[in-house]
Amino acid sequence: MAGRSRFDPARLRRRLQSLPRRAGGLRLGLVAFLRDRTERPRAWARPVTGPVLEVVTGTAWAALLLAVPALIAGLALGWTELVVAGWLVLALLLVCVAFVLGRHQLSAALDLSRDRVVVGERANGAARLLNRTGHRTLPLSVELVVGQGRARFDLPSLAPRAEHEELFAIPTSRRAVLTVGPVRTVRADPLGLLRREQELTEPELLYVHPRTVRVEGSASGLVRDLEGETVRKLSDNDVAFHALRGYVPGDDRRNIHWKSTARTGTLMVRQFEETRRSHMLVVLSTRLDDYVSEEEFEAAVSIAASLGVRTLSEGHTLTATTSSRVLHTGSTKRLLDQYSGVDYEPAARPLSEVARGVARDHPGASVAVFVCGSLTEAAEIRRARRHLALDLRTIVVRAEPSAETTLRQMGDLDIATVGSLDDLGSTLRRLSR
Repeated sequence: MAGRSRFDPARLRRRLQSLPRRAGGLRLGLVAFLRDRTERPRAWARPVTGPVLEVVTGTAWAALLLAVPALIAGLALGWTELVVAGWLVLALLLVCVAFVLGRHQLSAALDLSRDRVVVGERANGAARLLNRTGHRTLPLSVELVVGQGRARFDLPSLAPRAEHEELFAIPTSRRAVLTVGPVRTVRADPLGLLRREQELTEPELLYVHPRTVRVEGSASGLVRDLEGETVRKLSDNDVAFHALRGYVPGDDRRNIHWKSTARTGTLMVRQFEETRRSHMLVVLSTRLDDYVSEEEFEAAVSIAASLGVRTLSEGHTLTATTSSRVLHTGSTKRLLDQYSGVDYEPAARPLSEVARGVARDHPGASVAVFVCGSLTEAAEIRRARRHLALDLRTIVVRAEPSAETTLRQMGDLDIATVGSLDDLGSTLRRLSR
């Protein structure tokens, strides 16, 4: 029947594959909702409950909840075994208190060899602990917080003023902004009922940048606006000719003016003025429903980051956004820092609503690139294009790992499906022709 969309088994299969991820997203949203709703009462109770909760473990609370009712029931029923068991558990908890009393006279320093790495690169560091006292310390446990996990190692007995260095490696298999530290000492009883921590250092941030590829010569053809007005900023690659100058190593040989070179006997190259509308807009979809898998989302982040880095390295104006916020683009380092922390956003809007917002907030852009996943519907892409200016060149890049890299047109809209990040450069070179 006319007007009815065709059944696509592959798209249905991808949607079924994404159901577990959507369920996980709903769970995370529920946890965030409950955390927000209980923040005020938890803040009121924190001065009282905080010190207690920091020492008493869940096992100790469970033992206490069993011991008190057992003691009460034993006294009420005259059941001697329950009374003995209740008093025994309470006495055991009192004995465990002795293991967590006192403070360590240690100082520590946390040293990260690099605070920015790319996915897959090694991130090494060292924790140095010093015994500041005039007597030997006892062996104890030391923990290092890394993101949501903890690394634990045993600190041997240290002589007065002695130092111990512990080397560690941080896994960087996934893009993230990791909080490394603090280094903390741990006092605990042998049964693990009570636990007392003492922080020795401040936490530090480790940025695991997304993988990017060098996109040779692609952004120039996309960003340059042939009808833009010129400004006084000079450039080595644009359409508004300004003057000739002497060749310096590193200049593009395509800009050599051979007639002037033959006349003067020295290599002369063309110099241009940049156009006012050399402005690229890169929009990354952070909507969970647009992606089949984590691998697909990571590929989309890498594509957006590669485009942003290339645009900034060429000196063009860049506006980089996600579905819900605008990223800072002052430098490539800061841009990659922000892409390291990009994740699915609960308030992420569909692509058409995002397009309406960026068209209103960034009217000076000359090229808009929307990066999304394979589940983004063609109808949604068409609706997004209607909100953009007619003279704004619009490109949609769909990340779909392991798929065939293709390029097609939908009216005045270019749609590229990128199956491998390494194909991004060749795809954009085809678009810039």
